[in-house]
Amino acid sequence: MTSVLIVDDQPMQRFGFRMLLESQDDLTVAGEAGDGAEAVRLAAHLHPDVVLMDIRMPGLDGIEATRRIVASGDRTRVLILTTFDLDEYAYDGLRAGASGFLVKDALPEELLSGIRAVTTGDAVVAPSLTRRLLDAYVQHLPATHAPQGPDPRIAALTDREREILTVIAQGWTNSEIAARLHLAESTVKTHVSRILAKTGARDRVQAVIVAYDAKLVEPA
Repeated sequence: MTSVLIVDDQPMQRFGFRMLLESQDDLTVAGEAGDGAEAVRLAAHLHPDVVLMDIRMPGLDGIEATRRIVASGDRTRVLILTTFDLDEYAYDGLRAGASGFLVKDALPEELLSGIRAVTTGDAVVAPSLTRRLLDAYVQHLPATHAPQGPDPRIAALTDREREILTVIAQGWTNSEIAARLHLAESTVKTHVSRILAKTGARDRVQAVIVAYDAKLVEPA
């Protein structure tokens, strides 16, 4: 069973998420929170597998709550929920440690598949969409994010791993990597697992951010 903490300041929104999750045999609702501070407290107490995190809430917002939950070192992964007019927060959420994000009006099956993807360390959004978002917002990062020398996370990679990380950041899926680099898909998955371990990335989305930080790819 995958346990989920629902975080949203709208009771009806939480109710809808709960009804959907409780209809699934492999998902269970660990609890609900109406603001970021309560989310941090409940995450530390309940240790859910996934937090569905709203962004705009009274008091502590979803970005800072995500940052605190991830910084705790727990296994909990955060899936941020946003709306089309709040997309400027998407990159901040990913940098805070979220494993991905979904739009609030996503179809029920998209939300469910997103939760399941997060638990396996996969990206929630399509790789090409991740690339477009990072392209849009990495240009607004402050200068302090610029690397001050060789990134030790990249130095630990083999040439093949560095190549694969680069194309992951360019939006290639595992099947595309396998076809274009003439590798078995199982070999690609092994390389991706090693890349995550060596870079300290929690998942594929975080690995993309590492690639941007290290200037392996540049904004389009």
